[in-house]
Amino acid sequence: MAGTVGTPGTPRVLRAMNDRAALDLLLEHGPLSRTRIGGLTGLSKPTASQLLARLESAGLVRVTGTSEGRPGPNAQLYAVNPSAAHAAGLDVTPGRVRAAVADITGRTVGSYELPTPAHRPAQPVVRQVTDALDGAVKAAGLTRDAVHRLAIGTPGAFDPGTGRLRYASHLPGWHSPTLLDELAAALPMPVEYENDVNLVALAEQRLGAARGHGDFVLLWNQEGLGAALVLGGRLHRGWTGGAGEVGFLPVPGTPLVRRVAEADSGGYQQLAGAQALPPLARELGIGDVPAGPYAEAAARLVARAADQPDGPHRELLRAYATRLATGLAALVSVLDPELVVLSGSVLTAGGEVLRALVQAELAELAAPRPRLVIGDVQENPVLRGALESALAATRDEVFDTSR
Repeated sequence: MAGTVGTPGTPRVLRAMNDRAALDLLLEHGPLSRTRIGGLTGLSKPTASQLLARLESAGLVRVTGTSEGRPGPNAQLYAVNPSAAHAAGLDVTPGRVRAAVADITGRTVGSYELPTPAHRPAQPVVRQVTDALDGAVKAAGLTRDAVHRLAIGTPGAFDPGTGRLRYASHLPGWHSPTLLDELAAALPMPVEYENDVNLVALAEQRLGAARGHGDFVLLWNQEGLGAALVLGGRLHRGWTGGAGEVGFLPVPGTPLVRRVAEADSGGYQQLAGAQALPPLARELGIGDVPAGPYAEAAARLVARAADQPDGPHRELLRAYATRLATGLAALVSVLDPELVVLSGSVLTAGGEVLRALVQAELAELAAPRPRLVIGDVQENPVLRGALESALAATRDEVFDTSR
C-alpha cells in the first residue's frame, strides 16, 4: 500500500536514507558545516538544516565549534555525538582475553587485559568474558548496560549448525555445547562471534591496506598460521565456519598428515608457521637464534634477517619466502584474488623486504598474480576488527531514524 512505513520512496524512508548518508559522512570526514554536508549529499540548505536539527534532537550529532579563517560569518560545525552508543570487542587466546570499548565514532575509550595462563586453575569461560568486559567498561567510565553490542574473536570458528567451537582444540573451556546460551544469559547485550583472522581481515578492509578491495586474501602468521577470504566484499566463512583454516593445507616439503583433527602440526603450519623459523635458521648456520615464545622469537628473527643485505640471515629470509609462497600459490590458484594482505607479527616483522621476496616467489609458482601488501592495522588487529564488527551493527541500529 502506498504510504506504508518502510515502503521504498516514502518520505520517512527517504529522510532516514539522507540521515544515514550524513552520519556516514561525518564519521568519514569529521566535523562538517551545514553547507558542506549539503554539498556532499546534494541536499538543499533548508533540507540540510532540517536534517541536522533532527539528528541533533535525536542525540546523534552535536555542534563542536565553528569554522574559522574564512570570509563571512563563521559556520557551525557538526560531528557525530560520541556518546550516542558504545560497542565492545574481545580478542581471546589461550593465554589471555583482551577487551576494549569504543564509542560510536570508533575511538577506543577503555581497554583491559585478563591473563588466563595455563598453569593457573582455569576460570569458567563465562567468567573470563564478563571479567574482561567489565574491566574495559570500568576503564571507559561506563557501566555494562551502556554497551550496545559485543563481538568476540577466537581462534577457530563456531559452527553455525551446532553452535560449538571448531578448529581450536588449544582453547580450553570454549567447546561446551551450552557455552553460547550461557554467555547470552550472562550478558545484557547482543553478542556475535567471529574467527580471529576474519576479524583482522575486516579491520584491514575498513581501516587498512584492503580498503576499496572487494576480493582479497589475508594471510596471518603469529601463534598460528591461518587465512581469511573476502569475496565480493564479504567474508567467506564456509559451511562450518572453517574457510581459511589453512594450517593443515597439504603442501610440498612436509609429510602428508592424516586425521588432522587429532594432529598437533603438519602441512602449511609445519612448513611456514612461526615454529618453523628457529630450526630453519640453525640449518643455515645461524647460531644466535632468539629465545622466548616461538611467535615472538620468530618475529625477532625475521626482523633481524630483513636488516641484513646478505649472508645467512638473508638466505633465511629467501628460504622462508619460498615456504610462504608455496602455500599461497594453492590459495591464489583457486581464488584468484585481487590482493593478498600479509599480517601477523611474523610477517609484518619482515616488512617490505619479505613482501618483495614472497611476491617474486609467488609469481614463479602460480598463474594468478595478485598484488601483495603488508597489513596496515598492526596494533591489536584482532581486537580492532572485533570493535569494527560490533560498531557496524550498532551504527545500523542506532542510526536508523526511520523507526
